[in-house]
Amino acid sequence: MRIEAIGLTKEFAGRTAVDGLSFTVEPGRVTGFIGPNGAGKSTTLQLMLGLVLGGGRTLFDGRPYRELACPVREVGAVLDAKAFHPRRSARDHLRMLAAAGRGRVPDGRVDQVLDLVGLAPVARRPAGGFSLGMAQRLGLAAALLAEPRALLLDEPANGLDPHGVAWLRELLRGFAASGGAVLVASHLLAEMQLLADQVLVIGRGRLLAAGGRPGALEAAYLKLVSGEIDYVAGDGP
Repeated sequence: MRIEAIGLTKEFAGRTAVDGLSFTVEPGRVTGFIGPNGAGKSTTLQLMLGLVLGGGRTLFDGRPYRELACPVREVGAVLDAKAFHPRRSARDHLRMLAAAGRGRVPDGRVDQVLDLVGLAPVARRPAGGFSLGMAQRLGLAAALLAEPRALLLDEPANGLDPHGVAWLRELLRGFAASGGAVLVASHLLAEMQLLADQVLVIGRGRLLAAGGRPGALEAAYLKLVSGEIDYVAGDGP
């Protein structure tokens, strides 16, 4: 799946969070989406999925998200690691999502993704007791449940230990190798240097650079975002 963001724009209380942002995410690649806190990364992902209203558009193989025949089969997303009922078990949370798919999620897929993300041993525990890292794994299980062709992830490595970060890297690279498109918003420069095939750098909602993975990402990034940090703006509510 090819993803095209075209002229994305969003203002909050008169302050521009995303400013005419355009970029492309190609299938078969992991695209790192990096920028300082308040750069507009989270708001951009929300705009792409139609979760907030703003200017511009995003096309998934030429169609807006709302026009996809079965969005969960096309795009999996993790924007909030703890988007689940705290008293519901991990397995029941995924079963609920599978049921909402109206038969498009095959029988057995819930247990398959629980095993894939390493949560099978705790599948019947209330998810409210999960650590942040475990919650991230559950979010990834939900995103992968309907076997989508693209993933949009907001800081998926937050809360993961070093073993978990390495596991996530292999998972996402494997997904891309199978032809999937991956967009990962992150501020972990060292990890993006290991994970991403290409990077998009933004500051104050504007695209500062796009291209292949540089050999010294940290130095290039710090040079690009110098003077672009605005902690007052934030990523929007």
